[in-house]
Amino acid sequence: MKEKVIVTGGAGFIGSHLVEKLVEKGLKVIVIDNFSSGNIKNLEKIKNKIYIKKVDICNYSSLEKIFKKNNINCIFHLAGKADIVPSIKNPKLYYDTNVTGTINLLELCRIYGIKKIIYTASSTCYGIPKRFPTSETDKITPMYPYALTKKIGEDLILHYGKVYKISAISLRLFNVYGPRSRTSGTYGAVMGVFLAQKINNYPLTIVGKGQQTRDFTFVSDIINAIFLVFKNKKKTVGVFNVGSGKTVSVMTLAKKLSKKYIFIPKRPGEPDCTFANISKIKKYYKWEPKINLDQGLNIILKQINYWKKAKVWTKKSIAAATREWFKFLK
Repeated sequence: MKEKVIVTGGAGFIGSHLVEKLVEKGLKVIVIDNFSSGNIKNLEKIKNKIYIKKVDICNYSSLEKIFKKNNINCIFHLAGKADIVPSIKNPKLYYDTNVTGTINLLELCRIYGIKKIIYTASSTCYGIPKRFPTSETDKITPMYPYALTKKIGEDLILHYGKVYKISAISLRLFNVYGPRSRTSGTYGAVMGVFLAQKINNYPLTIVGKGQQTRDFTFVSDIINAIFLVFKNKKKTVGVFNVGSGKTVSVMTLAKKLSKKYIFIPKRPGEPDCTFANISKIKKYYKWEPKINLDQGLNIILKQINYWKKAKVWTKKSIAAATREWFKFLK
């Protein structure tokens, strides 16, 4: 009998890649997504092989109907509100989704006897790290509501794992990029913003002097890590960094993409470096990242025509993003 799993946020960037992987491996997949940021087009290739439920994880009663009707083996919890600046403007919305939504899922795990949950946490929980590469035991100092609510979600996952004997694994992801990465929002990650600007022939906007470094991790490496965690049958409650284990400066990235760029003021509280110590996940799950930055960029740039056709980015949206950015800095 095929294992049946739930992927929350399954129509999103990382979620849709994960769903494809799970279908490829022969699992029955239920996608739960409210489509506030996820896109049904991300599931186009496999939509006839999965079950799609348009449900908000904050809606407990709607979630429970899904759990009642299905014998679920594992939950992959990727749904949540992302981005730093909007979380400052609307912290309650982030708390409701990232905290209340998470405890809703955990309660249903407890009630319906689901024994495994895998959570995608964020490296932003480290705030401004003091040690590099940063390990899972380093100090946690969330700087913004987004990072705080993701960390609270992680704490809930681990707590339920220990108290209710659930295999609960939190994966702290570092600077994920790749095909389908969300860039239509006002505050996309640097990779998405750069690609949007490149497509529209805009100069790349570099924060500060571009000397800050990032641990860019290609999405297929993230998916492979998640799948290895899923396949491991050992009962585990723990946290694991998932990154490339390497860093590159934003300026270096910009030069790989364009010859045109401008510099804008640095945002307070932004780390100068993200750099994952991945020794724990390598040892425990025998996972290794396989795609370096040049390989990843090559894959993405080949798909630029797709992005243009899909009209993911427009000059209007980029101009709006720039205006909002400077408004925030004031």
